[in-house]
Amino acid sequence: QVQLVESGGGLVQAGGSLRLSCVASGSIFRINVMGWYRQAPGKQRELVAVVSDVGTTTYTSSVKVRFTISRDNAKRTVYLQMNSLKAEDTAVYYCHADIKRTDSFPSTVYWGQGTQVTVSS
Repeated sequence: QVQLVESGGGLVQAGGSLRLSCVASGSIFRINVMGWYRQAPGKQRELVAVVSDVGTTTYTSSVKVRFTISRDNAKRTVYLQMNSLKAEDTAVYYCHADIKRTDSFPSTVYWGQGTQVTVSS
């Protein structure tokens, strides 16, 4: 079994910072892409940022100069440093990982349970 466990969400004032972490655990052969999505009330889930196993990053345009995604492959952990937070960043943030459990089978996408980020204006 594979689990993704997020931490680091909370309430912060506009202009503040938060750092999200997500640890993957279980029977894992290799982790391909890891990243973060978010879902605000009444909206669809959207990509925030992803990072490949070799460190290539992709960001949605609205966070590009404010958020930084990174990963520690040895710790099976992905981070999201969020600076200059705005009220519109308020959402549940979900960790996402594309994981191969064995070399023989295709990879599978896993999701964390989500962590709430609330930015007060």
